[in-house]
Amino acid sequence: MNATTPQLAAPVRTFTQRLSSTRRGARLARLLAVEELHTWPVSPAITERAEQIVAELAANAALHGHVRGRDFRLTLTFDEATGVVRIEATDTRGEKLPVLPPEPRPDDESGRGLLLVAALADRWGTEPYPPGGKTVWAECDGPG
Repeated sequence: MNATTPQLAAPVRTFTQRLSSTRRGARLARLLAVEELHTWPVSPAITERAEQIVAELAANAALHGHVRGRDFRLTLTFDEATGVVRIEATDTRGEKLPVLPPEPRPDDESGRGLLLVAALADRWGTEPYPPGGKTVWAECDGPG
């Protein structure tokens, strides 16, 4: 008789938090993300990249996705089988999609956030979040 031993699936870890659409909420998103990532088996290099991506996506959600009285949501997932960390920032401004800007001038004081996300993430994009929001996501691949 051939019996196979059942294989346990590698867990997918998830962290989700609603935060106020303010500068303070964006800062808290970065701090909470780092604390959570330190409890997961994620390499320090991925944690550092993810921290910067969270900071940019949360700042954009608070600044450009802000609707008075509405929060934004930060979601982190880590698939241990693939080693991929996914970062999502969901806000309520679905009509205002992020656009990768042209290279800013050296004296520009803003306009580099999505360029940083594109440089640090292995993939990034947007998805509609019905009825009127959007999710901006980025993924960082683990080693291997």
